[in-house]
Amino acid sequence: MIQPLLLVVAIGLVAWFSVRSLAGLRLASPRGQRLVDLAIPILFGIWLLVLWELIVRAFEIPSVLLPAPSMIWARIASSVPTLWADFRQTYLKAVLAGYALGCGLGFITAIIVDRVPFLRKGLLPIGNLVAALPVVGIAPIMVMWFGFDWPSKAAVVIIMTFFPMLVNTVAGLAASGDMERDLMRTYGSNYWQTLLKLRLPAAMPFIFNALKINSTLALIGAIVAEFFGTPIVGMGFRISAEIGRMNVDMVWAEIFVAALAGSLSYGLIALVERAVTFWHPSYRT
Repeated sequence: MIQPLLLVVAIGLVAWFSVRSLAGLRLASPRGQRLVDLAIPILFGIWLLVLWELIVRAFEIPSVLLPAPSMIWARIASSVPTLWADFRQTYLKAVLAGYALGCGLGFITAIIVDRVPFLRKGLLPIGNLVAALPVVGIAPIMVMWFGFDWPSKAAVVIIMTFFPMLVNTVAGLAASGDMERDLMRTYGSNYWQTLLKLRLPAAMPFIFNALKINSTLALIGAIVAEFFGTPIVGMGFRISAEIGRMNVDMVWAEIFVAALAGSLSYGLIALVERAVTFWHPSYRT
């Protein structure tokens, strides 16, 4: 017992100092520094997987409690058709449809709320109330209303993504200063010209913040909604079914696919945000 523990501690210290040394590296070349900054999380993730594998094997942890990364990877490699079918059902149908509709409707509603001031006092408190509703309470109702296929999961995603977009967009539209608005009025700009040329550009950091938050909320909502009724396909269905059969490696394989999809979605939105809001102080070098 002591020898495996010492081995884990030794590998952990090596991982600590290697990542710390890389994080402290400063290069004169901006491109080289960007590569170093990209390598830090990659190296950190590799060391986590190494330690995970080592701990499971050294302490002989049963796979039903915690499978080793090598076991999870073997399951992924042998279950690609199943994982793809689940990904297509959950992400390419429910998540993308619900995300687009939820964010789009939230954005349009925010424009209306900004144009009609009394809606801000009436709608936003209701929005905060609905946003606090647990998905485990909403999902069964949506399944009863829209059936067992992906539209009911898309409805859950719409509810989960609508209000973060609404609240963030309303806050963003109020972010432009009085001086800038006065300047637009001196130029004779009407409401829509001010909205398109001043207020919406100023609101872009808030809007992209909502898009990034919703990219993860949408996936979580769709997976949880599948626990309450779905055809025999889908990431949530697979997790629920396989955990009942004690096939924990398949559960972790689905978790890996979900985490990868969520991370790639978040990263893509972050790249678009950087291109659109390049003027923001957070991106200035």
